[in-house]
Amino acid sequence: MGMKLAVIIPAAGASSRYLLGGAGDDPTPPVRSKLDEDLGGRPVVQRTVELFTAVEGVCAIIVAGPADPERMRAFEDRHGDRLRLLGCRIVAGGAEHRAQTVARALEQTPSDATHVCVHDAARPCTPPEVIRRVLAAALEHDAVIPGVAVADTLKRVGPERVSARVDPLAAVLGGTHAGGPPARPVEATIDRDGLVGVQTPQVFSAELLRRAYRQPDLRSTDDAQLVERLGEPVVVVQGDPRNIKITRWADVVIARAILGLRGPEGRATHMRF
Repeated sequence: MGMKLAVIIPAAGASSRYLLGGAGDDPTPPVRSKLDEDLGGRPVVQRTVELFTAVEGVCAIIVAGPADPERMRAFEDRHGDRLRLLGCRIVAGGAEHRAQTVARALEQTPSDATHVCVHDAARPCTPPEVIRRVLAAALEHDAVIPGVAVADTLKRVGPERVSARVDPLAAVLGGTHAGGPPARPVEATIDRDGLVGVQTPQVFSAELLRRAYRQPDLRSTDDAQLVERLGEPVVVVQGDPRNIKITRWADVVIARAILGLRGPEGRATHMRF
C-alpha cells in the first residue's frame, strides 16, 4: 500500500520576531505578518502550500491559522479563497504555542492517513528534492527530519551588558554615558561536531505522531522533540541551506533571490495579492 500523506501547515504565529525586526537600512520595517509578504505576486503562505499540491500521495493539506477570532477572520479574508482553491482545509490554531496549533490540525487529519507531514508556513523555498528525500526515508523510518551541518562557530553567551562608560559630550548635553552597543559575554564555545540545524518538512507515521501529541506537556521547539520524549528514534536526512525559514524582513529578500523572484515594486496593483 502506498503512502497516504496528510500535510499540516502551522500558520498561527504572531510574527513577533519579524515585526520587531526590519532591514538594517530600512527606516520603516513592515508591520504585517510575514506570511503576507509578496513572493512573485503570491503571499508566502500560498507559496508554501504549493510545495505540496503536486506531491504524490498527499490526501489532505490542513492550514492552521490564528486562534484569535478577529485575526482568524483577517487570515481567512486574506488567504481563504486561494488556499481552498489549492485544496486546503483551514482550521483555527492554538493560542499559546506552536504545538497547540499542530495538535488542532492533527485532529482534522483523515483517519486513514498513514503519515503526517508538518511544514513551517514561513518556509516557502524548500527544494523539491528535500521533500522527496524526507518522504523516501519515511517509507523506512517512522520519524524523519531534514537537517544541515552547522557551519558557524557556536558560543554560549551570558546576559546582555550595557556600557557604563561616561561620555563627556553626552554629559554636557544632559546624557549619562556613551551607550555603546549592548554586548553579551562569551561563556563557552560549543563543539559543533555532530550538530545539525533542523528544518521542515518533518514526516512521521500517523500513529506515532498522534501518540506523541497525547502527552501532557506539548511544549517543544519542533514535532520531532515530542517523538524523542517517547523514546522513539528520529532520523535525519540531508536538508538544504536554501530551505530558509522567514523570520526577519531581510529573509524575504533572501527568499526572493532563492526563488528568482522580483519584489513587488513596479508591478501593476491588480497583479499584487
